[in-house]
Amino acid sequence: MKIKIIAISKDKFDYISDGVIDYVSRLRKYADVDILNLKEELIKSQGIDDVIEKEGEKILAKLNKDYFNVALHRMGKEKTSFEFAKLLEDVRDFKGGKICFIIGGPLGLSQKVLGEVNLTLSLSRLTFTHQMTRLILLEQIYRGFEILAGTQYDK
Repeated sequence: MKIKIIAISKDKFDYISDGVIDYVSRLRKYADVDILNLKEELIKSQGIDDVIEKEGEKILAKLNKDYFNVALHRMGKEKTSFEFAKLLEDVRDFKGGKICFIIGGPLGLSQKVLGEVNLTLSLSRLTFTHQMTRLILLEQIYRGFEILAGTQYDK
């Protein structure tokens, strides 16, 4: 299986970078994971709407229609870990085995990006930093594969 994560900005803290490296390493037995960090737009010289649109254009330029594209968004559908595992299984078995998760910048995702994805997903009703979201997402992907494998990780 191939997993791509497109994210605006990069990890700013070593503890997050270390966690991302750890989960990408753990996931190697289940999937190829590629993380693409795109540069965050600066708000100083432009309006908020302009920033969201420019970041959206960067994301859209990297989207691939061969992937099942999932935008992470606060208004997205929430899933349990078992439902999330089922999503991974369905993509693996029935949708070409390629999934891409999109994490917007601090201001969110453009409507254009949201209109191009197959699913809009929320990791929680809580708000996380965009750097932390990357780590939480990777942990949930790993958890999903461990659930599918029937290991004790989820216990």
